[in-house]
Amino acid sequence: MLNKNEELNKGKVMPLSKEVRRLAGKWQRGDFPKHLEWIEINGIRGWSGQRVDFNFPIVAICGENGSGKSTIIQTAASIYESSSEETHFASSFFPDTAWDSLSGVILKASIKEGQNSTEVSLRKPTTRWRGNERRKSRPVKYLDLRRIQPIAARTGYARLAKPALNEAGAHAFEHEALQRFSSIIGKTYSSARQATTNFDPNRMVPVVSHDGEEYSGFHQGAGEATIADLISIEIPRYSIVLIDEIETSLHPRAQRRLIRDLAEIARTKLVQFILTTHSPYVLEELPPSARVYVFKEGDQKAVVPGVSPEFALSKMDEEVHPEVDVYVEDETARILLEEILAKRALSKLARCSISAFGAASVGKALGQMVDGNRFQRTTIVALDGDQDPSPGCHILPGGDAPERVVFEDLETIGWQGVAPLINRSHADFVSAANNALTLPDHHEWIKSLADRMVIGKEEVWRAMSRVWLNECAEPEVAEDIVESLADFLDNNVAIV
Repeated sequence: MLNKNEELNKGKVMPLSKEVRRLAGKWQRGDFPKHLEWIEINGIRGWSGQRVDFNFPIVAICGENGSGKSTIIQTAASIYESSSEETHFASSFFPDTAWDSLSGVILKASIKEGQNSTEVSLRKPTTRWRGNERRKSRPVKYLDLRRIQPIAARTGYARLAKPALNEAGAHAFEHEALQRFSSIIGKTYSSARQATTNFDPNRMVPVVSHDGEEYSGFHQGAGEATIADLISIEIPRYSIVLIDEIETSLHPRAQRRLIRDLAEIARTKLVQFILTTHSPYVLEELPPSARVYVFKEGDQKAVVPGVSPEFALSKMDEEVHPEVDVYVEDETARILLEEILAKRALSKLARCSISAFGAASVGKALGQMVDGNRFQRTTIVALDGDQDPSPGCHILPGGDAPERVVFEDLETIGWQGVAPLINRSHADFVSAANNALTLPDHHEWIKSLADRMVIGKEEVWRAMSRVWLNECAEPEVAEDIVESLADFLDNNVAIV
């Protein structure tokens, strides 16, 4: 079993930020008195009762277009009776139209208030929605894609672009909000405000000052205007905030800074955020428990929590067109499996895409999908050797974690053969490898060894894997995985 820190960081390329770590600490202490724990959706846009769990104060929902991400946050907005100025109803998000008519819809949720959890539901058995009168009260903020429209394209705003008009009122950013704005965008602003004109007191225009120049939202970049609008929103304590495609118009650094800003708000105001995203940068900022991938496989949906950013990106990116998707727990397992296939079936390796999914629980969920023929493309899931057999999953060889198998086997042969592959002395390698073995966490062994050898982790691990395959592994290593690939690639037989 992984401890909490291992679970938060397993499979991540970079460590969590200070803001997210502090939020995780507060969450683990149970300091959030209001929380939407899960929702189930049935009867809308291909949903048939799948559950989405919200196991962190910020949860990012990812998946391809049309997978159902927006449906999730719209359902979350509908479940509560908003105590803020906004009002949201399921009938507004999921209306009957000339082309669509919904019936048999059930939206369920578990709502935590204090120490108590209550299951609630909204239903549309035929023509009318039922259950609104029993909704729990909570401040709700719902930000859809209208927020990213250029100022000039928003309804009624083009009429404000006239030099004859004057500013009639303004709400200036206070010092803290101005600092947040500057930090997220990466520019130092001397002032910022939301202003109105004497033509229309209801339409706000962001106006900022930078390097002695003042300019309005009509001349701001899309990301700049979007963040200015976001910062100006008052987020009440204990509220739930739902943001569609949070990364839109923002460069990667701004995306990371925005998530850190939201983490600070979540921690200090005990706010819950549910986001949709296509961005690996957003996912990298969050622990595995805060990432949820939604699949749309044919006419079915599946929800898999805890995915790695690499897994999500590989599922959403179609630049490479492999014939078989192979999923393993982490980069260590990926490199080892690549080397196994390179040795035993090189021609098949080029026809596969091997990606890391993160925690073993994710792999087991993917294995269930394989077992149920839920993937449109042939898929193989491989768990580390220290995992028990699970439906739809292969197990990597060795009977233990890949690091333990390779390190301990190479130790028995005196570490021979690795140093020449990385252009280092054998004595130095032996010293560094033996030192790595003294660390209690085997996930740290490769990094410790690589740091002492002043070499990349991937390079040293790949060299170790090759020597292990040539000198220690059984000739038919990973036979089940190789045969499964051959069954499909050579005979075009689906893998079960």
